[in-house]
Amino acid sequence: MKDLTPNKSDLDLIEIASRDEIQALQLERLKWSLKHAYDNVPMYKKRFDEKGVHPDDLKSLADLARFPFTYKDDLRDNYPFGLFAVPREQIIRIHASSGTTGKATVVGYTKNDIDVFADMVARSLRASGVRPGEMVHNAYGYGLFTGGLGAHYGIERLGATVIPVSGGQTARQVTLINDFKPQAIMVTPSYMLNILEQFHNIGMDPRECSLQVGIFGAEPWTNAMRLEVEKAFDMHAVDIYGLSEIMGPGVANECVETKDGLHIWEDHFYPEIINPETGELVEDGEMGELVFTTLTKEGLPMIRYRTRDLTRLLPGTARSMRRMEKITGRSDDMMILRGVNVFPTQIEEQVLATGGLAPHFQIELYRAGHMDAMRVNVEAMPDAADGLSKTAAARMLSKRIKDNAGVSTEIIVSDPGGVPRSEGKAVRVIDNRPKA
Repeated sequence: MKDLTPNKSDLDLIEIASRDEIQALQLERLKWSLKHAYDNVPMYKKRFDEKGVHPDDLKSLADLARFPFTYKDDLRDNYPFGLFAVPREQIIRIHASSGTTGKATVVGYTKNDIDVFADMVARSLRASGVRPGEMVHNAYGYGLFTGGLGAHYGIERLGATVIPVSGGQTARQVTLINDFKPQAIMVTPSYMLNILEQFHNIGMDPRECSLQVGIFGAEPWTNAMRLEVEKAFDMHAVDIYGLSEIMGPGVANECVETKDGLHIWEDHFYPEIINPETGELVEDGEMGELVFTTLTKEGLPMIRYRTRDLTRLLPGTARSMRRMEKITGRSDDMMILRGVNVFPTQIEEQVLATGGLAPHFQIELYRAGHMDAMRVNVEAMPDAADGLSKTAAARMLSKRIKDNAGVSTEIIVSDPGGVPRSEGKAVRVIDNRPKA
């Protein structure tokens, strides 16, 4: 793989500032953000008053722990525009979730918010090794989802060339990669596996394509998948993190030279890690739930927003800003089977480690008598699709899951192509258990 390490002279000065400088800037911006939310969003004023805190009570960064949390349901309860902190006319863009599980969560951006969004994605691209003038194949979905347009504006802000392909039409994606020869691709990791499959379908070695780096986000993925993709394409695979409520993609990003966790752009987003059960802060380095407070967001400030993502905070390495460990699970993705906590990424690791299986899988939860049970649907590689090979792979995967995740699992190995493909975020878990 090509060395894509950015030149230090190209970095924003705050990326390599001292911790004292970063924390001084955070305190100044945090005071503004709390006051902005309190003065302009009725929900925040009510919550702060009920908790007996006022923005003026923030004298140090540690004082933030005195303020109340914000939850995803708060966005639904104030649907559509009740959490906007500026007049609706100053909102120049609106994004929203799909709303498949209820009311959509709506987020709004002022012109300055969009500028910050573009700057942070551009910073993330630079950390990934992308340079001005290079081409970036953007396969994130365009529309109400923040991924497509968020990546698009950031690519342009960096001075790179955007190829706005969006999701779907996998054969066309591969044709454009071969014809346009982009240096980078932005896409969900699960859909990158579909692109890899299409390279194989047309008989082309993906290592011969132009891609030098893939910037993958919008869903948890493992280091095992990183190695799978890097080996298949002979390119770097780096992680980008974001969520619509805080901004979208570009809240944090891995640096291509280290790939040791995602540096949080702490000049705009203040992170905390809490015990998800008690809500109490834990020390840096301890695992817990990630909480974010926006420091510069005008349209939709978020104060102590509970992301449900599970990770831990680590010191900076390639940048001065703290890192968060790769997200491998969300508290609301966790499956509890017979008292054992299981995450989809644990299953992914074992699928990728089992010979004869393709990297596509789907988990089905069902009821066996009075007990919850799990079935993992996987598919055989073309050269291991005979009955004996599939039986051996099923036994091996079942053993691996039992040894590593601690649960017994039924394994169904189908022929190649038997597991449903996604064109965006993968649907990893189908819950067929009776509803209470």
